[in-house]
Amino acid sequence: MLTIADISKSYGTRELFSEVSLFVARTDRFGLVGPNGAGKSTLFNLILGEESPDEGTITWERGADFGFLPQESAPAGNETILHLATSGKKLMPTDDEDYDIDWTLEPRAKKILAGLGFREGDHDKPANTFSGGWVMRAHLARLLVSEPAQLLLDEPTNHLDLEALIWFQEYLTRYPGGLLVISHDRAFLNALCNGMLELRGGSLHRYTGNYDDFLIEKEARKTQQASVFKNQQREIAHLQKFVDRFGAKASMASRAKSKEKQIERLKDEAVEEPVEELKRMNFRFPQPPRSGLKVITLDHVQQAYGDHVVYRDLNFQVERGQRIVLVGPNGAGKSTLLKILGDVIPIQGGTRELGSSVIPGYFAQNRTDTLNVAATVFENVMELRTEANQLTEQRARTILAAFLFRKDDVFKRVSVLSGGEKSRLALARLLVDPPNFLLMDEPTTHLDIASIDALVHALKQFEGTLVFISHDVYFIRALASQVLHVHAGRLTTYAGDYDYYLDKSKATNERAALTAGFTDARPVQIAAVKVAAAPKPVAGPKLSAGEIRKLRTEVGKLEEAVAALEAKQTELAGQLESPESYTIAGRAQQLNRELSAVTDQIQQATQAWEEAEKRLEEAAPSSG
Repeated sequence: MLTIADISKSYGTRELFSEVSLFVARTDRFGLVGPNGAGKSTLFNLILGEESPDEGTITWERGADFGFLPQESAPAGNETILHLATSGKKLMPTDDEDYDIDWTLEPRAKKILAGLGFREGDHDKPANTFSGGWVMRAHLARLLVSEPAQLLLDEPTNHLDLEALIWFQEYLTRYPGGLLVISHDRAFLNALCNGMLELRGGSLHRYTGNYDDFLIEKEARKTQQASVFKNQQREIAHLQKFVDRFGAKASMASRAKSKEKQIERLKDEAVEEPVEELKRMNFRFPQPPRSGLKVITLDHVQQAYGDHVVYRDLNFQVERGQRIVLVGPNGAGKSTLLKILGDVIPIQGGTRELGSSVIPGYFAQNRTDTLNVAATVFENVMELRTEANQLTEQRARTILAAFLFRKDDVFKRVSVLSGGEKSRLALARLLVDPPNFLLMDEPTTHLDIASIDALVHALKQFEGTLVFISHDVYFIRALASQVLHVHAGRLTTYAGDYDYYLDKSKATNERAALTAGFTDARPVQIAAVKVAAAPKPVAGPKLSAGEIRKLRTEVGKLEEAVAALEAKQTELAGQLESPESYTIAGRAQQLNRELSAVTDQIQQATQAWEEAEKRLEEAAPSSG
C-alpha cells in the first residue's frame, strides 16, 4: 500500500532522519513511537505530501485512499456536526432522479458519533460552536465513516474521555483497513498493533508484535548489539597492537600493512555502540513540609451545574500519605471532585476544610488552564516568584532544564508549544513551591512514554498526599494504593490497589473497569456513613487553662486511636492481598468483614477527633 524509500529530512543543521525506508502492507497495523522531537509528526507530514523529503521517495499504491487525523487544530466551520462527520456528502436527494445517495451513511455516522460521546441533540449544531477537543472527535468520526484503506492517526486518544477511548479501541479492532498510529498509550498500542516502528537516532527501526513485544525485542537487540560491538572493538585493538609493534620493521611491513587494511575494513563494517535514549525528563519533587494527619474534609458539600446536580450531600476525607485514584463513568463527577478538593471551583453548599500545614497543588487536565499562554516558558515559572520562595533566574532555569527546556527553549511562547511541552511546563511549575497535597487530572496526556516513566519514578519518591484521575492503567498500577469509585454522586472506597479493586468489583476488563457504573455493597459507602457527631460546645464561660490541657490530651489520644486503626486497616488489606488468605475456608470473608468494620471505626474516630480539635481551636485563644 505504501512504500518509503531512503528518505532523509533536515531542518537547517538538525537532521531528523536519514535514509529511512519502510514498506506498509494493507494488513499492517503499526504503532509509531519515539521521544518527543524525534520526528514522528514530520514523518506523517512527508507521507501525506504536506512536506517534501530532502532525499528519497514516498509512493502510494494506485487507487489507495487514506484518512489522517492530526494531533491538534482540525478545522471547523458553520457545517453541522453530522455534516462534518459525513464529509458533506449528500444525505437527501436533490430531485426525483437523484439516486446518488448512500442511505447507510447517516445511521452509520450517528452510531459513530454516539460512540465518541456526542448526544443526538448535538448532530444539528454548528461544529464551530464546540470546543477544540469535540471538533477533533467529529473529525475522527468523519474518518471512521468514510472507512479509508489506511488510517493515519496522530495521538488520537488525547481528546477522548475513557468511555469514548474504550469504544474507539474496540471499533478499531474490527476496522477493515490498515493503521499507522502515533500514540503514547501502552494499552492502546498493545490492543491494536501487530508491528511497532521506532524513530530513534535518525533511523527507523521495525519490530514485530505489540508494544510489550517491542520492549522485549528492543532490549534483546541492544544486548546483542553491545556484544557484537565489544567483540569487534577487541579484534580491532588486537590488530592495532600488531601494527604498532611491527609497522616500523621492514621484514614485517607487508604484514603490518595488511593488518591496517583489515582494521579499516572492520571499522567500515562495525556496528555502532548502543547509545542511551535521547534526553528525557528527569526530576524529583523536593520533599514538601509534612502536613497534619487530616489533609482535607468535605462536609455535606453540594455542587451542581445548572439543573444538573453532581453532588447533593458529599462527605469525604483525605488523610496524609494516601495515594487515591478516582474511577467511574464519564460525567460522574471525578474532575469536579478534584477541582473541589483543589479549591479550583467554589462549592455551592456545605464546607471544605483544609488540615494544618496543607499546601495543595492542582494539575489541570487542560494544561492552559494553569498556564499564561501569552508569556514565555521562562516567564511562566518566574511569575511564581514570591518573598517566601525567593525564586532566582538560575533556579528557574535549573527546574526547566529537568523538563527538557534548555537554552533558547525557555524563551518560546506557551501558545506555540506542543501538547507534550505544555504538560512538561505545567509539571515544572509544581516544583517552584512543592505541594504536599497533589491533585492531578490525567497527568500523562501528551507525555511520551519515557516522560511517563520519569513522572512515575518522581511520584513514587513523593512523600506527600496524592489524588489523581487517569485512564492509563500502567500509571494507576504503579502509584495508586487506594481506589475511589465515583458514581451518581456517591463515593465507594476500595482499601487496596487497582488489582484489589478489580478483584473486589468483579470487573472483567482492567480498562473498562475505570468507567464502570456498578455499585458494590461490600466496600464502605463513604457518602452514606452517618456517625454520631460529638456534642458541639455550648456558648458559656471560657475554658480554664486546666480544661484546655485536658482537651489537648483528648485530641492527642483520638489522633493516636485513628493512627492505630489505620495501621489495622493496612494490615487487613495486606492479608486480603495474600494468597494464603484464600486457602482457608471463610478466611477472606472474615477479613472483609473486619476491614469494613475498621473502616467504619476510622471514620467515626476521625470525626470525633475533628470535633475535639475544633473545640480546642475555639478554646485556645482563651488561654492567651
